[in-house]
Amino acid sequence: MRNATVTGAVLMVLMGATLSWGAVPASAAENAPVSWESAALDLPTAHQATQGEGVTVAVLDTGINPDHPALKDRVTKVGPDFYELAGLEPGNSGYGVHGTAMVSDVLKVAPKAKIVTARVIDDEHDDFSGDVESLKDGVSPIAKGIDFALENDADVISLSVGGGVVNELRGEELAAAARAVQKGVTLLAGAGNMGDEGNEGNFPAGLANVISVAATKPGGQRADFSTVRTHNTIAAPGVDIISADKDGGYRPVDGTSPATALAAGVTALMLAENPDLTPAQTRAILMRTADHPAGGHNALVGAGQINAAAAVRAADSPPKIDTAPKPYKGDVEHFASPTGTDKISHPAMETELLATGLGALGCGVLFVAGGGLLLFRKSRRQRAAV
Repeated sequence: MRNATVTGAVLMVLMGATLSWGAVPASAAENAPVSWESAALDLPTAHQATQGEGVTVAVLDTGINPDHPALKDRVTKVGPDFYELAGLEPGNSGYGVHGTAMVSDVLKVAPKAKIVTARVIDDEHDDFSGDVESLKDGVSPIAKGIDFALENDADVISLSVGGGVVNELRGEELAAAARAVQKGVTLLAGAGNMGDEGNEGNFPAGLANVISVAATKPGGQRADFSTVRTHNTIAAPGVDIISADKDGGYRPVDGTSPATALAAGVTALMLAENPDLTPAQTRAILMRTADHPAGGHNALVGAGQINAAAAVRAADSPPKIDTAPKPYKGDVEHFASPTGTDKISHPAMETELLATGLGALGCGVLFVAGGGLLLFRKSRRQRAAV
């Protein structure tokens, strides 16, 4: 998320090509240093097939520092500042901190992808939901950013925003996301960094046509801060991800923000392998090839942690998914009257309760198995005594 937490002191500047990722052109700048997500996503295997050539990823965030070594000469276009409230400009301390880090994370995974960016949120603001009406036209900056991405031929849109920054359903954002999907563009957004706080809808991740990305820690389990959502789609590494520091060097970052950027990079790899993938096919492949959690899809990590190598392999033979609009053939003329239920809320869910339930289920299975074993042994003793 935009408010991803910096987890330590600034690391030393990248030292030579030994810490670089992948084979990038000699003219390209360095990549952010390797951390545990490489093995977790199996990026070395995925990079044998593709590094994102010919794919454009739009990173809609807080702006960037295009001169950082991890970004220099790798950003095709820096778009307008759609967030007009803070009065910041490139070079100010509160401009481009988060966005610079997220672009570097996309480029870790897809070092040959093209990048376009636009500023749609602010590093200094925790929530712009009440400020949108103060903008010149009252339109959400995110909606404007999505349309900018479409105008610049984006294939993937990465939105590391949500939670405390953006948490309201807005019609213009829903419409913009729909336009993107209709043009074959895949959108990904962070699930949020609110831990096990409730299960209310979080937007834009909660939009049905957006892939909601949760964060994992080493080992593939949910990161403690990653928000539990029944609409979570998949997960990606989000703890101690070494990302570009706007002012130079690199720093470890936590959040569903870097998880989203990494997932967007994997999506770029898939589209480089098969440019004809639809957003629905991309979603299906990411989910089917993920490292599934025990018990299957859940609200913690969705379908599980992304497996980039498996996803790239599966991109060559995508499932057939018919997403064409269909006429309604039912007998009902109208949908039911409103019931008073908030249409953007979900049943409350807390990870502690979920973990308790899963633990109780496990204990129950052990008790049943243990009882069966005792009965089996008793039966054998009785037969032996006869």
